[in-house]
Amino acid sequence: MAGNSFGSIFRITTFGESHGEAVGVVIDGCPSGLAIDMEQVQQDMDRRRPGQSHITTQRKETDRVEVLSGIFEGKTVGTPITLLVRNEDAKSKDYSHIKDKFRPSHADFTYQGKYGLRDYRGGGRSSARETVARVAAGGIAKQFLATLGVKVQGYVSTVGTIDLTVPYQDLDLSVAETNIVRCPHPESAEQMIAAIEAVRKAGDTLGGVVSCVITGTPVGLGEPVFDKLHADLAKAMMSINATKGFEYGSGFEGVRMKGSEHNDKFENQSGQIRTTTNHSGGIQGGISNGMDIYFRVAFKPVATIMQDQDSVNEQGDATTVQGKGRHDPCVVPRAVPIVEAMAALVLADHVLRDRTT
Repeated sequence: MAGNSFGSIFRITTFGESHGEAVGVVIDGCPSGLAIDMEQVQQDMDRRRPGQSHITTQRKETDRVEVLSGIFEGKTVGTPITLLVRNEDAKSKDYSHIKDKFRPSHADFTYQGKYGLRDYRGGGRSSARETVARVAAGGIAKQFLATLGVKVQGYVSTVGTIDLTVPYQDLDLSVAETNIVRCPHPESAEQMIAAIEAVRKAGDTLGGVVSCVITGTPVGLGEPVFDKLHADLAKAMMSINATKGFEYGSGFEGVRMKGSEHNDKFENQSGQIRTTTNHSGGIQGGISNGMDIYFRVAFKPVATIMQDQDSVNEQGDATTVQGKGRHDPCVVPRAVPIVEAMAALVLADHVLRDRTT
């Protein structure tokens, strides 16, 4: 299986399956001498871990990160960093009923078609459990970026039909961590939680959107032509399980504007060239311009629902797939740290690439 690595200089390779012994990541290219606070990394892991509230999957995992290599006396030594998270609450028997059936909108059929076999226990490598490794690696990338004054912060802006339309500039994003849905607008958060509770009781699921803001980005990150900064962000986000869309800056709404309305005019702000508006989302020509980078990631409704669904088995015979196991009724509350992690990995990689040019 190819496609398990991401990045050019700050490069990660993840390993492990949902119901295997462990999942983990090898980080290559991280500069030496970087002070690492593993408790900060653990905080992001706790934000992603299952069982954290009644609106997430009830799988119980502590997701404690073990450092196997690359960090000595609290600092990176320049060698590959290996981080491991052991699976503690895997219940493979929950999936025995679908070992020869294809679940609707899952990777069962495509994995079987590509490899001739599949790990049906929770989806194996196709499971969102793999993102544990990404969040661990992203925690290291975040601390590297913090030394440069760069901060990555995500939040939930949509659940189902409930949209948070307030611009991020008018929100206190730190409030997102004060509620279980991770929405920085308390009134909207209450509505989102109620919607998730209702759909969970019905044995169904909801989709949503995670918004993300990157502040402190220097001018000049991005490698045209094919490695534009927004192109790498798009690839990073679309590689996350259940994603269906990515837009940055004005996104699709920008098509409703005229060029005279959409253009970001430059001005001198206390000796720094900045733009009066930011429809470009902090990126122009594939290169960061020093303004905030902001984007949105759409996630589909979780494919596993607690209802019986018609499907076929490996022989092509009609069958019924029963809804069982422990699953999120809406993935976006736990997706926030994953989006942040992937954004941090992209930015860290481009910072190091910029240093080589």
